[in-house]
Amino acid sequence: MEIGFIGLGHMGAGMATNLLKAGHDVTAYNRTRAKVETLVTLGAKAAVSMSEACQGDAVMTMLANDEAVEDVVFGERGVVDSLRVGAIHVSSSTISVALSERLAAAHAKAGQRFVAAPVFGRPDVAATGQLVVAAAGAPDDVKAVAPLLDAIGRSTFIVSEIPKFANLVKLSGNFLFASVIESLGEAMALIGKAGLDRGRYVDFLTSTLFGLPVYKVYGGLIADGIFEPAAFAAPLGSKDIRLALAAADDLRVPMPIASLLRDRFLTLLANGGDKLDWSAIGGLAAKDAGLK
Repeated sequence: MEIGFIGLGHMGAGMATNLLKAGHDVTAYNRTRAKVETLVTLGAKAAVSMSEACQGDAVMTMLANDEAVEDVVFGERGVVDSLRVGAIHVSSSTISVALSERLAAAHAKAGQRFVAAPVFGRPDVAATGQLVVAAAGAPDDVKAVAPLLDAIGRSTFIVSEIPKFANLVKLSGNFLFASVIESLGEAMALIGKAGLDRGRYVDFLTSTLFGLPVYKVYGGLIADGIFEPAAFAAPLGSKDIRLALAAADDLRVPMPIASLLRDRFLTLLANGGDKLDWSAIGGLAAKDAGLK
């Protein structure tokens, strides 16, 4: 397929690279030109504007937050202005449910198609094409972009025919990840204060009771206290919890643990944690317990 790709950050660069490896014709745009040049060496075309990246069969966006997506999609000569009738916007960004609903409406009004396809996985997983994709949209639209989703991920779970529900699933998933990080941090503060080795504790957990990647990855980071460089920065984690709470507010669903996580992220950021990985909230319990 002829596809444009907008947003070559930690996640987007790996995703675009795997689209190229799968044989797709990729035209890439990023505000930081150097990131585009890296893809050009792999066979991509460099777009000098967002509009130029929207001339193919589809455009995929992978951006940091609602504000960035709004700017790219609704801005002058942005995606809505530039995408041809019948072409598809695939949004893989972690955004609010409300914005996803706006995107679907705007593309429908312009005669374009829209698929929400947020992804689960850290940058190393994106680089290897092993992301898990939560996709939602009209069945024909999801089918049309299936080759793109297959190129970036190891599996695609079709959530709904309504795009915004893929974003709700993504936010709920990140809430669960953050809950695991916080609970790991508290458990490790407990055994650490007693003088037990946190690394051996993680080995025990992940080889017996909790042999899942989320426990292995984040347990190791918390045990070692290594939160830089950030694969997923704390401000992004904070944003996702706030978006989950906003969705919960709209649906009148109490989420007391999410409220706790919001405060944990605020504590981390208030103490200068902006450049740390979001797993750094797992280190707060040890500090609260008086551990170094």
